[in-house]
Amino acid sequence: MTYHPRSDFLRVMIERGFLADCTDYQGLDEALSKGVVTAYIGYDATAQSLHVGHLLNIMMLRWLQKTGHKPITLMGGGTTKVGDPSFRADERPLLTSEQIDANIDGMKQVFAKYLGYGEGETDALMLNNAEWLDDLNYLAFLRDIGRHFSVNRMLSFESVKSRLDREQSLSFLEFNYMILQAYDFLELHRRYGCSLQMGGSDQWGNIVNGIDLTRRVLDDEIFGLTSPLLTTSDGRKMGKSAGGAIWLNADMLSPYEFWQFWRNTTDADVGRFLKLYTEMPIEECERLGALSGSEINDAKIVLANAVTTLCHGAEAAATAEATAREVFEKGGVGEDLPTLELSESELGEGISIVQLIVRSGLAKSGKEAKRLIAENGARIDDAPLTDAGLMIDAAALTAPVKLSAGKKRHALVKLAG
Repeated sequence: MTYHPRSDFLRVMIERGFLADCTDYQGLDEALSKGVVTAYIGYDATAQSLHVGHLLNIMMLRWLQKTGHKPITLMGGGTTKVGDPSFRADERPLLTSEQIDANIDGMKQVFAKYLGYGEGETDALMLNNAEWLDDLNYLAFLRDIGRHFSVNRMLSFESVKSRLDREQSLSFLEFNYMILQAYDFLELHRRYGCSLQMGGSDQWGNIVNGIDLTRRVLDDEIFGLTSPLLTTSDGRKMGKSAGGAIWLNADMLSPYEFWQFWRNTTDADVGRFLKLYTEMPIEECERLGALSGSEINDAKIVLANAVTTLCHGAEAAATAEATAREVFEKGGVGEDLPTLELSESELGEGISIVQLIVRSGLAKSGKEAKRLIAENGARIDDAPLTDAGLMIDAAALTAPVKLSAGKKRHALVKLAG
């Protein structure tokens, strides 16, 4: 990146590694330098919680606000009914309005931790595009908005082309998504003076469509900015783990498991992740990222504590670190571990160890649990677990039992009550 910005926001984006591309660096930089810029990122409500894959652009909104500008979190109450086809091999499952509303309620919990909402000039706004999409008149929309879109150009976007090149079906419903997202930008600009849309680099085509539409309809200049689609240094998609998605809501993933995800960061990613997911000074991020040997583990704890503090609070981060030390350094049980509680009636005559491993989230299936045991990867109370036929009854749970899968994943099983 050779552009040297005057505005604080663009400088932070470039220095910390947030920036993949921008539609007009100089024009956006000038707008950011002149006064408050309103910017938005859209979030379709496809799950009850956001996950770590969303965290990079949530941090972008946080930095936008910290550098004196106004963020909008746009909930996709309308667009979720269609589903973004970008770079997907198949059509998203359609959700009911009730499911979408429930998902939005779950997602809202996360934003309040990172952004300050209110009525002030730089206070964040939370909006829902169902407000203007739900009651669109289809014929009027086609006439007033649809005429500005070239099908030839829409087919040329990489997100669509990749699907068609693989000869996979793209429904007319999905094809409308990019028109609706472009219309979102137009409406946000018209209603709230929003002049910047941000998103992952897979959204480039959708963002450019919105800029083009706004220029055609209102003859106004607006901007787009994208972040890189992150993969870890070993090639995995950011936010995925062996146990599934790393959710940001505590009721879907415990703060301890969230902390542990960051503690298990690959050595090569520590410096980069400190810059992206914490607010520590860049020099300190680079110093910690350059450590090696056992010292890099200390840097990973700094990373885990800083990210967990932002998402779940300082107390949750401290408790997670204490639990990790108890479990790993002292061989203890650790009170903050994910816990499966069973009633005596559930236990009955006894429950198999394979079932317990699955129910505690350490394996996805009985087959996986049996393989874990056969390959000597399972432990019970820190002792090797070799008998896949072991039955656990109420008497065995007079004290909590600790199950482990490998060296880093643990869970407690205990009697309820």
